[in-house]
Amino acid sequence: MNLTSKTTCRRSSAFTLIELALVVAVLAALAGLMLPALGRAKTKAGSMACLNNMHQLGMAHLLYADENHGRFPERREDKRWPTQLRPGYRTIGTLRCPEDRRTSSAGQRVLAESEPDTAVRSYIINGWNDYFRETLKVTGVAQMVGRSVPEEAVELPTVTIIFGEKATNSSSFYMDFLENGKDVTDLVRNRHMTTSAGNLSKRNDGGSNYAFADGHSEFIRYRGMLYPLNLWAVTAGLRTSRELSN
Repeated sequence: MNLTSKTTCRRSSAFTLIELALVVAVLAALAGLMLPALGRAKTKAGSMACLNNMHQLGMAHLLYADENHGRFPERREDKRWPTQLRPGYRTIGTLRCPEDRRTSSAGQRVLAESEPDTAVRSYIINGWNDYFRETLKVTGVAQMVGRSVPEEAVELPTVTIIFGEKATNSSSFYMDFLENGKDVTDLVRNRHMTTSAGNLSKRNDGGSNYAFADGHSEFIRYRGMLYPLNLWAVTAGLRTSRELSN
């Protein structure tokens, strides 16, 4: 083989710059198609892990009622529901949604094991303030302390929320929807499956997870917990009222 034929062979077996550019462009296009799908899969996995946490808390709530003569956790200013339900859920990490990006130090985690109320917490429990107001004629939050709600007060357990997802900047333990604006300040209603988290102009995008009084948990779109029924309420009149901000 002469020199000319050797050179031709080398040229025919190597990438030209144009061919290399085309390969890079194709790979970039494939990556552009795959990354959104991978992002959605990651988001879906986080939502499912959160839903599992909700299920554990819901079952812990039922277990508590079974062991306390059919009464739900007592409303308290110390040893609140994370402490009262602690025997019923696996780890302190159950209190945090994987998509809640807050972290805690090793010292905080050790403290939370003995004092669950101090744990990083993504969830909020139903405060039942419509039951207290309509049935017990208790109007102030301070008067609710030390009281509990009987299971039979929840006539529609399959469509009554026990736990919702708490807004990151809220320190509330109880969802008292009759307090003006608490559904906005204490809840995050689009933590999952959203392209506009934190964007108030697109608040209807996505949804959040909820645990119900019968023990099941489910994902509900932004407005689904309020319309056509207010799923936080147990009294008939307030289930169909619009006593929430929006």
